Amino acid sequence: MKQIYVNGFFKGYNYLMKYISDIAHLSSKEQEIIKKRIKVIEFFNQFGKDAAKQAFDKSKSIIYLWKQKLKNSQGRLSSLKSESKAPKNRRQRETNIEVKNFIKQYREKHPGVSKETIKPTLDAFCLSNNIQSVSESTIGRIIKDLKDKNIIPNCLVKITISGKTGKLFERQPKSKEKKLRINGYKPKNPGDLIQIDAISIFIYGLKRYIICAIDIKTRFAFACSYKTLSSKTATDFMIKFQKVSPFKIKRIQTDNGSEFHKYFRAYVKEQNIIHYYNYPRHPKSNCYVECFNGVIQRQYINHHLNDLINPQTFNRGLMEYLIWYNTEKQHKNLNKIPPLLYYLNNYIFNQQKSNMLWTTAKISFLELKMI
Repeated sequence: MKQIYVNGFFKGYNYLMKYISDIAHLSSKEQEIIKKRIKVIEFFNQFGKDAAKQAFDKSKSIIYLWKQKLKNSQGRLSSLKSESKAPKNRRQRETNIEVKNFIKQYREKHPGVSKETIKPTLDAFCLSNNIQSVSESTIGRIIKDLKDKNIIPNCLVKITISGKTGKLFERQPKSKEKKLRINGYKPKNPGDLIQIDAISIFIYGLKRYIICAIDIKTRFAFACSYKTLSSKTATDFMIKFQKVSPFKIKRIQTDNGSEFHKYFRAYVKEQNIIHYYNYPRHPKSNCYVECFNGVIQRQYINHHLNDLINPQTFNRGLMEYLIWYNTEKQHKNLNKIPPLLYYLNNYIFNQQKSNMLWTTAKISFLELKMI
């Protein structure tokens, strides 16, 4: 293969690339300043300091400073951009010491009060002592300075334990645990990724909830109804799903609902199950379970709405439907075979396991039906 080098065909190509990589990211205003300074330096080199002073009104020391910057940066044009003109020594805020002491004592006596609360009392204090008062903004800045120097705590709260009021403690900010996102992960085996979601049904003035789950690889599905939707009910659902699942659950994916936090999150962590969350307002991330939600509503829920008043009665019939769904119903995406048969053919029989595993899920579903 013949290699062609572009810089051999175009004069100034290397300089152009250096220019692009050096100052192309700067704003147009900064680029204009750099170009003007380069022009001044070139004029200075050609015609001398007197001509440069007369043409551009730039002193010799300024031009030499620019040339020194170019030399120290090995010719990088970005070294000629204008620097910050902010003063190095800023003016310090001066406030009457009596005002500072009053604010400090007031906050110690009334922890956590705002600057708006302190302002009227401070005005009365300044008037009675013939002192010039300060604005609310200045009070806020003084409070911030006192916090930064740990003279007063950030926020004080009383903690009551077993009927006894404890001392004042500084409120600690809640540590927000980062949510895992799926980021294009694709499962390879059953149990690698389970999608879970909840359906809300309103009937006869009552609200009932059905939590559904489906394995992406085998389409093995499970569902259960509850009177309430909370992290405790979601945890109960997870325990039941683990009982009926013929494979080990390694990862789950849910939306950001409150039912998938607190107790549910603690249980999943205890079971060493990786928990992925969807991006907010993005139901397409959970497309498999959303599709199953539609199927189960059309094929079972809408025909047994009266049974939903009593979740136990509804769940008995729901287990029968799930047994049919997982062991008999043909799935187009699984070459028109049931999920359990697909699982056995592709992941169990190939490993020379017992054929009795075919009945394992059926038995587990029947056990749940009796609960």
